[in-house]
Amino acid sequence: MNFYMPTKVYQEKGAVRNHGMELVSFGKKALIVTGGHSSKKNGSLRDIQETLEEYGVEYRIYDGIGENPTIEMVMDAARQGREQGTDFVIGIGGGSPMDAAKAIALMILNRDSSADVLYQPLALRSLPVVEVPTTCGTGSEVTPYAILTREDLETKQSISHLIFPALALVDPCYLQGAPLTVLTNTAIDALGHLIESYFHAKATDYSRMLAIQGMDVWGACKHVLSGMEPEAEDFTSLMFASSLAGMAITHTGTSLPHGLSYYLTYHRGIPHGQAVGFFLPGYLDLFTESMEAEVMMVLRILGFGCLEQFAGWIRECIGRPNLTEQEITAMLAEIMQSERKLAAVPFAVEKQTVEGIIRSAASRQTDRKDGGI
Repeated sequence: MNFYMPTKVYQEKGAVRNHGMELVSFGKKALIVTGGHSSKKNGSLRDIQETLEEYGVEYRIYDGIGENPTIEMVMDAARQGREQGTDFVIGIGGGSPMDAAKAIALMILNRDSSADVLYQPLALRSLPVVEVPTTCGTGSEVTPYAILTREDLETKQSISHLIFPALALVDPCYLQGAPLTVLTNTAIDALGHLIESYFHAKATDYSRMLAIQGMDVWGACKHVLSGMEPEAEDFTSLMFASSLAGMAITHTGTSLPHGLSYYLTYHRGIPHGQAVGFFLPGYLDLFTESMEAEVMMVLRILGFGCLEQFAGWIRECIGRPNLTEQEITAMLAEIMQSERKLAAVPFAVEKQTVEGIIRSAASRQTDRKDGGI
């Protein structure tokens, strides 16, 4: 077994201001990478700006990161960072800006490289990265992964380089005011990380320690995703579970639900966490014969009595995708070409088994008042 977690994490109210001196220790010119709206509304961008100004650190804001960042966005931001003389990068937001910040930090430092190096197995350094999460799903503040949209392959894919953030400033207060759909979709992404990491070919006692603790914390606050009014401790728990889930997949990676989700996100525009959630019941069902006791343990930790109850709860929260036969065929072909995702399952899986996971998620009936997806 091995355990490696080099990111320094502070989770607390006012994390940015409380650790401002450590934040600015990485350089004198920062590039802030974020989206166009949420970081302004939840106050995270203001906290970063005021802290940098207090310590006399120059900064430029790149707020052109979309929901699924592309290589073109990364290269545009890197160009602006080089023009400024950036010496560290701050990512603020959900997985999209935080992942993009890592890739941008790589491309700023390797200034003479083309975008091709993002997916080449080269030993390259990056600028220091600081992450400030404002959603509760990706765990990117503690992982080395940076997932970008590949227009050439019509899917999403992590870059070849592992870039751990130097510092993560996790303030649960940034979740307050987030729409229920954002909380739900991102928290179910974290749930996917926990389940996929636990039932993974690379799982160890260390990674399962993180996954079990994360599931326990997640299960205690899942009522928020059903529409119950959240309290302050719920936001704390959602953020904590997300970071634990990120630490877990750092040591294992993700599995089939994530691999299947990329098709729906790229071709249908379905939010990543929601797309992952569709396939979680079917993925758990894979293990009901060979690891039945562990499946039941996981369900109990999450607060469910059986797999059917879990599947019903997932449908109630996020609905089901109405997939055509053409889409099912395309998804199946794509995932069967992913050696990494197939190898993540602890035992060999046949094509028909994977097809069963897809079909168990799909339905032509609607499960939600809004008419499904």
